Amino acid sequence: MMELVRRRALVSGRVQGVGFRWFAADRAEHLGLTGWVGNLPDGRVEMVFQGPPGLVAEMEDWLRRGPVTARVRQAVFHDERVEEDEDGFRVR
Repeated sequence: MMELVRRRALVSGRVQGVGFRWFAADRAEHLGLTGWVGNLPDGRVEMVFQGPPGLVAEMEDWLRRGPVTARVRQAVFHDERVEEDEDGFRVR
């Protein structure tokens, strides 16, 4: 069985109104990760994603930079419990 890890990311800066969620979802799908991404009322973006450790690390690196339309000030990551039955990636 493949090892999986799950992370919750809170990304702040200019990350709403710039397509951040859609770019993040596209990147996660490209990496084959599962999870979701959504805007928070305080202007941050929250993302929960899981997959093999190396691919999760790639997603974390991308979130620290974001798309060219965004200005990421901070990306904070927390470990989460892996969800065995999760499939696909969605934008909330």
